[in-house]
Amino acid sequence: MRKSLFIILLVFVGDTAFAQNIAVTKLRSETSRSIRKDLDTSYFNWKQGGLYNFNLSQSSLSNWAAGGDNFNMAINSYFNYYAYFQKPRQSWDNNLDVNLGFVQSTSLGGRKNDDRIDVLSKYGYRIDTTGMWYLSGLFNFRSQLFDGFSFSGTTSNFTSSFLSPAYIILSAGLDYKPNNIFSVFFSPLTSRTTLLLNTKLSNKGSYGVPVGTKIYRETGLFVTVNYNNTIAPNITYKGRADFFSNYYEKPENINLYMTNMFSFKINKFFSATYSLDLIYDDKIKIFGPLKKSPGLQLKSIIGIGYFKNLQVKKTILKPKI
Repeated sequence: MRKSLFIILLVFVGDTAFAQNIAVTKLRSETSRSIRKDLDTSYFNWKQGGLYNFNLSQSSLSNWAAGGDNFNMAINSYFNYYAYFQKPRQSWDNNLDVNLGFVQSTSLGGRKNDDRIDVLSKYGYRIDTTGMWYLSGLFNFRSQLFDGFSFSGTTSNFTSSFLSPAYIILSAGLDYKPNNIFSVFFSPLTSRTTLLLNTKLSNKGSYGVPVGTKIYRETGLFVTVNYNNTIAPNITYKGRADFFSNYYEKPENINLYMTNMFSFKINKFFSATYSLDLIYDDKIKIFGPLKKSPGLQLKSIIGIGYFKNLQVKKTILKPKI
């Protein structure tokens, strides 16, 4: 599994480098202009914005010889909001992601196919003259909003709920930000807390939390890589990869959390999207014949639907002369 995670990391970094090369001419001019402005003329106090995406697909059959569900409908939505604060030597990035999805069919009934809330806040103080290195602290909260079930035929099994599980990361380290689209945060001192507040799941010892325990803490090494950019005309990519290693329990088993979102703009109001999420945690043992083995979790969603960029707001603070 360590080899697989290493390959995934290489692919992620390779994709990032390739995406940067696609728009190298544009990025060179924009990056140079941005850095010159930030260092020499003015700084924005707050920059706020985001986007909203809603996808809907539906199919119905009547006397269809090839077979299939008489009715099938899938709804997926994605909401993002960010608020960035910046001063000459300070940077504070805040980001909220919410994913919700629902599927309804005549044979399987209704069930969710996507449910995630992710809050990330990172504060940094610049420690060099190049403007690329920051001494930073990071907070991350990740959970879901509604009850989740796994299905085997018509049998369902309760697997998750709000704050069950939920992951909280508190971290201190160095943040490398060569520009506004790419960053690497490295922390040798990270606290990772797993919440499992649902009594039924807690009594089963789900998600690596000891049986009967609702709060489980780990200390280890944490790295997060972020990339967000327009990689080609009308194509944007937003990616994030988190890696965590527990110092005290099998540090060689690295936990992975990775999200990828591609948006292909069709016109002012519509776009096609593709999302790919990967999770590996050796404490989540839901695979194999006995459902007691860890494995790589993968979620892939393709959709076409309504797309809207939320208005970007800036508050400018000019430097004192």
